[in-house]
Amino acid sequence: LQYNRVWIPDKEEVWQSAEITKNYKAGDRFLHVQLEDGTELSYPVDPAALPPLRNPDILVGENDLTALSYLHEPAVLHN
Repeated sequence: LQYNRVWIPDKEEVWQSAEITKNYKAGDRFLHVQLEDGTELSYPVDPAALPPLRNPDILVGENDLTALSYLHEPAVLHN
């Protein structure tokens, strides 16, 4: 999972894009990520509900939402 990008819930912006900076292993309680502004944080996770993955930049602005690799709330809102 390292270097994959995910969506992290945010109180002000609803969702923030973050890049995973350390491999996640089953049972880990935190996901180590870096937000787009450079802020690093340890995001607490429930192994049964990991944050949604972000689509590749090439798909941003896609007119047909069914063409997205990942179709979930943050992907639709970002698109």
